[in-house]
Amino acid sequence: MGPLRRTPAELDEARLVRLIAKGDRGAFEELYRRTAPWLAVRLRRRCADEQIVAEVMQETYLAVWRAASAFAGSAVGGTAVGWLWTIAARRLVDAFRRRAHQAQLPSAIAASSPAGTVAPAAEDEVLAAGIEGEVGDALRRLAPELRDVLRSMVLDGLSVRETSVLLGVPEGTVKTRARRARRVMREMLS
Repeated sequence: MGPLRRTPAELDEARLVRLIAKGDRGAFEELYRRTAPWLAVRLRRRCADEQIVAEVMQETYLAVWRAASAFAGSAVGGTAVGWLWTIAARRLVDAFRRRAHQAQLPSAIAASSPAGTVAPAAEDEVLAAGIEGEVGDALRRLAPELRDVLRSMVLDGLSVRETSVLLGVPEGTVKTRARRARRVMREMLS
C-alpha cells in the first residue's frame, strides 16, 4: 500500500501555506482554524477597537489567500506563523494610519493646542494604555525606532528576522536598536 495523502489537519502551517498557494480551500480553512484565535488575541493586545481588529483579521487572511505563493518559509529563516503575524501587524499599522488620517480634532481642542503640536500616533496611544507605571513611562520616552523594535521583539515575540521584515530594516539594524533600547531602558529604570 502506498503512502496515504495527509489531511490538512495533519500538516504544519508552512505546508498549509504552500497548499493555499495552489488554491486549496481546505488548507486555508485549516490555517484559519489554527491561527485566527491566536492572531485575534495578539491584535487585541495592540488595539482595543474590535472593529479595527475584525478589519485587520479579514484583510490579513485575504492577503494570505492572495499572496501565499510569496511565502518563502524556512528558505529565509521564517515561519508561516511569523509571516502571518507580519502581514497582520502591517495591516494594523495601516488601519491606525487610516483612522488617524480620517480623525478630525474637535475645534475646541484644535484651538487650544499650540501650533505645531503633533497628536500621538494611534499605536502609541494603545501602547500607553497597555503598559502602566515606570516601565510604560520609560517605553514611551524611547525614540520611536527603538520603541518599534522592542514592541515587535518583546511584546509581539517576533524574531530578529521577522522584526527586520516587519520594520523594513536590515537584521543588523534590528539587533543594534534592540541592544540600544535595552540599555536606555535600564538607564531610565535605575
